[in-house]
Amino acid sequence: MTRRNLLALFSALGASSTLRAAAPNPAGTSTFAVAFSDAEWKQRLSPAQYEVLRREGTERAFTSPLNKEKRHGTYHCAGCDQALFTSAMKFDSGTGWPSFYTTLPGVFGTTTDNKLFMTRTEYHCSRCGGHHGHVFDDGPAPTGKRYCNNGVALKFVEATA
Repeated sequence: MTRRNLLALFSALGASSTLRAAAPNPAGTSTFAVAFSDAEWKQRLSPAQYEVLRREGTERAFTSPLNKEKRHGTYHCAGCDQALFTSAMKFDSGTGWPSFYTTLPGVFGTTTDNKLFMTRTEYHCSRCGGHHGHVFDDGPAPTGKRYCNNGVALKFVEATA
């Protein structure tokens, strides 16, 4: 079984979100440009967004409408509205989550995630610290990267003509 299939299986079973622990500041700094108390984050975000962005949860595969989004535009952080990806960076990875082969410059910090019996690189919004997903080395050219993003952590902004 491949790592991709294993992750999809854990997500489908709902196991990944129950294995996650709270991570109030994944980047290891004392503050972010956008910072709120835990109570304020709970007010600002939906329960699903809070679970992913603030508690490093994972939404179930194939549940996000953004996975099939085909319009031209920009994907923003649902926590702070920072632009993260353009539609030109998106590709269909077949994993059930919106996937991108690169990001806009400087928008993410990374940490090492040793949960689920493997080492992965987790990425977080540089502006609010929100968890977005994991980056893998099985993406398409030119980068070979796959930024596997939780759709609930994103907001799509359609390009204007």
